[in-house]
Amino acid sequence: MLREPDGTPSRVTLTLPGGRSLRAYIWTAQVGRVPLLLLDSDVEDNAPGERDVTDRLYGGGSEHRLLQEMLLGIGGVRAVRTYCRLTGHAEPEVFHTNEGHAGFLGLERIRELVEQGADFDAALESVRAGAVFTTHTPVPAGIDRFEAALVARHFGEGGELSGIDVERVLALGREDYPGGEPNLFNMAVMGLRLAQRANGVSTLHGAVSREMFAGLWPGFDAEDVPIASVTNGVHAPTWVAPEVLRLGARQIGLARAEDALTVGGSERWDSVADISDADIWELRRTLREQLVEEVRERLRASWRERGAGTAELGWIDGVLDPDVLTIGFARRVPSYKRLTLMLRDRERLTSLLLHPERPIQIVVAGKAHPADDSGKRLVQELVRFADDPRVRHRVVFLPDYGMAMAQKLYPGCDVWLNNPLRPLEACGTSGMKAALNGCLNLSVLDGWWDEWYDPDFGWAIPTADGAATNEDRRDDLEAAALYDLLAQRVAPRFYDRGAGGLPGRWIEMVRRTLAGLGPKVLAGRMVREYVERLYAPAAEAHRALDPVAARELAVWKARVRAAWPAVAVDHVEAVSDGPLNGTAELGATLSLRVSVTLGELDPSDVEVQVVTGRVDGADRLTRTVAFPLKATGAPGLDGRRLYEGPLTLDRTGPFGYTVRILPSHRLLAGGAELGLVAVPSEATGEAAGVLMR
Repeated sequence: MLREPDGTPSRVTLTLPGGRSLRAYIWTAQVGRVPLLLLDSDVEDNAPGERDVTDRLYGGGSEHRLLQEMLLGIGGVRAVRTYCRLTGHAEPEVFHTNEGHAGFLGLERIRELVEQGADFDAALESVRAGAVFTTHTPVPAGIDRFEAALVARHFGEGGELSGIDVERVLALGREDYPGGEPNLFNMAVMGLRLAQRANGVSTLHGAVSREMFAGLWPGFDAEDVPIASVTNGVHAPTWVAPEVLRLGARQIGLARAEDALTVGGSERWDSVADISDADIWELRRTLREQLVEEVRERLRASWRERGAGTAELGWIDGVLDPDVLTIGFARRVPSYKRLTLMLRDRERLTSLLLHPERPIQIVVAGKAHPADDSGKRLVQELVRFADDPRVRHRVVFLPDYGMAMAQKLYPGCDVWLNNPLRPLEACGTSGMKAALNGCLNLSVLDGWWDEWYDPDFGWAIPTADGAATNEDRRDDLEAAALYDLLAQRVAPRFYDRGAGGLPGRWIEMVRRTLAGLGPKVLAGRMVREYVERLYAPAAEAHRALDPVAARELAVWKARVRAAWPAVAVDHVEAVSDGPLNGTAELGATLSLRVSVTLGELDPSDVEVQVVTGRVDGADRLTRTVAFPLKATGAPGLDGRRLYEGPLTLDRTGPFGYTVRILPSHRLLAGGAELGLVAVPSEATGEAAGVLMR
């Protein structure tokens, strides 16, 4: 527990409506070189309701959840400040919120600056510059949303942050865009508005997030929404089996093997190519055998808890076989992960499990949320199937899924199965942990697998996107595709034995999984990307935004927003250096002349761009690239300004371009930051399609 110099426990305190207070102790845990701060509301001075705020992860109602997130966000900043004061640790420059749960930390940082003399708008700009927001959910239902009246009561008169106008607080989380609900306070919306940089957790999830939050950037195509992506990674030293590490140490030395697990580097992982087939296969069988022993022990304990006596459990000694193709499936059990997809055709699954020459066995572990009744029903359905005496030696469900179980399960499986509803898996890291141990992936192209799938590493389960409106039909088609893959490609490759009884093609896939996926799935790679692409730019932006610069930026944004309704693209003209007539030769150049109205703004306030790309079947530009045009001369008598520039036609096929005007300032992270854009109307010559040959 963190303590003050006089020995008393350090605490953070939040003000609640009705004269109440929420107090929390600060606990510290050293995770490697990183201090982890934990908040605990089990404080005697708290009333019973406040004392229970940290008693559960989920549940308890909206107000209970709101208090949790106020404590995590506002109390979290205060805990960090307290820790730095007591230990001399440097104050952080960048604050990163994963999902909206800690989002209120931005409000606390604004409050700190307002108390130091900044106005709200300048404080907001300063806070945004040093903030990164990561969204983790690909569905709106996964986002915390509160009634605006509830938030107003906790942040209004007599509540927390009473020095800040509650309407400014509500505006940060209000869904004031088409399709939104203005009476709700959206924690993810607030997170995006309080951070200058944002990301999803895989390339596909970044694209889904840009679509999902496009309403915050009206007028922009989804691909221009400023949400990037950094694909998750896993902590290899936690998840790589000791046997795998020992084999690597024999090959390249212990220090280099440990370095490969933390730092990465393809040259270290490439050394897997030098490990013999026999050594790799011996390793895989050892890990599979350990899993079999672990499963039998846990299964025996589980059946005893269900009331079975020792005399009834002899069959467990024959559960699983260390020489049979072993498939793993372990994760939380929300409905979109489709735990029971494998049960769509039970007779076909049974035939795969009991195949006389190429049998498979499946180990399933999972845990439904206590409040998720549908998830509980899925678990019960699988348990009933696994209890069938015909197949119970080939399919096992393990309850109480946790890290200790997972550390045996990931290495011991030959294939890791993942079959979510695409694109509802934001990233999904279980397959990464399995891959680090030479387990091959069999997955729907969702999350990280959509990004890094390669036939050398595993198999992709086809998705029935055309049947998405009929859930039963879609599940039937995708389950059938799963059975086909198992029967026709996965099992035959595992049992195709060559010299010395070794499955050479399977072993080569194991080798390529380790060498090809190993460096990519590491947490070290992920952290490096966060630092280079998000943290370092955010730190630089934070340093650049001193109080004077923050005020300058806030005033500039207000002026641009007020003047923007008068900004327009009036006319676009293109002149070719050769014949055009709807087609042009590769390498031809167009000279663009664009007339714009800026109203009260100056050319230094904007950037006029030409946007080029391929034209798809719906006449939309895709895979776009933007180039700035240059202002030429003084404004005309009508106040219009002329912009010019060349456009080289550098790609074949249907090619198009358009023009747009964006706000421009040295302290912006990008042109879309303000959510303002001016584009040509249909009468200005915007539609400019050229067929390149």
